[in-house]
Amino acid sequence: MSSLPLLPDLLSELAAKALRIHERLCTEYGCPIAFFHSHDALSELVSSLLSHRTRNASSGAAFRQLRTRFPTWEAVRDAPCAEVQDCISAVTWPEQKAPRIQQVLQRITVLRDGALSLDFLKTLPVREARDWLESLPGVGPKTSAATLLFSDLRMPALPVDSHHHRVAARLGLISENVPVGPAHALLEAQLPKDWDAQRVYDNHEVLMLHGQRCCFFRSPACTRCVVLDLCPTGQARLASARSPQASEPEPP
Repeated sequence: MSSLPLLPDLLSELAAKALRIHERLCTEYGCPIAFFHSHDALSELVSSLLSHRTRNASSGAAFRQLRTRFPTWEAVRDAPCAEVQDCISAVTWPEQKAPRIQQVLQRITVLRDGALSLDFLKTLPVREARDWLESLPGVGPKTSAATLLFSDLRMPALPVDSHHHRVAARLGLISENVPVGPAHALLEAQLPKDWDAQRVYDNHEVLMLHGQRCCFFRSPACTRCVVLDLCPTGQARLASARSPQASEPEPP
C-alpha cells in the first residue's frame, strides 16, 4: 500500500474495516466524545502551530500567556518578535514558532484584504478550506484539519497525530511506511462521505485514545485490545510470543 490512489475494491474493503474498528472503539471509549474546546478558527490555527512537537500542557500554557499579554491577534502580528517568543517560551522551538506565527498572521491579513479572521472558511468546501490553509507558511495537513475540526467552525476534516497514525498502521489501514502527512488523505478517504464533524472527531479521538491507553509505542497491550481480531500486527505479535522457538535458546 502506498500514498497513491487505491483501487476501488481495496478502498471499499479498507473502508468497511475502518468502520468496524470505529464502531468497536466508540463502544470502548464512549462516543460521542465532547469537543475539548471551541476556539475561533484563527485562535485554533495559532494553538495548533504552538502544539507541534510539544506537550499539550506546555502549548496550552503558551497559548494562554500569549492571549494574556496581547489583547488581539493584530497585536501579536505587530509586536516585536522577541516579545512573542518570550510569551511562548514553554513550547518546543519558540525561536522558530514566534516568527512563523507572525508570518502566518501577516499572510492572512494580506490575503483577506486587511481582515484578520478565518471565519470565511465556513463558506468553503472542506477540501478548498484545507488547501487555503495549507498555502500558509508552515501549515500542513494536520494543522489545517485541526483548525477546521477543533475550532467553532466544526468542519469534518480528519487530523492524524502520532498515536492515530501508529494504531492505523498496526491495524493495516495504512502501510507502516506511509508518513503522517500523506496518511491524512488515505485515512479520510476511508470514512463515510456523509459523516459530520462529530463523527470525524470521534474517529480521531478513539484511535488516539487507543494509542494512548492500549496500543502503546512500546509493549502494546494486545491481550486486552478490543480490535485484536482486526489487527494483523497484534495477532502476529502474540503468535510469535506463543511460538516454542521464541523461548528456546540458540544452540551453542
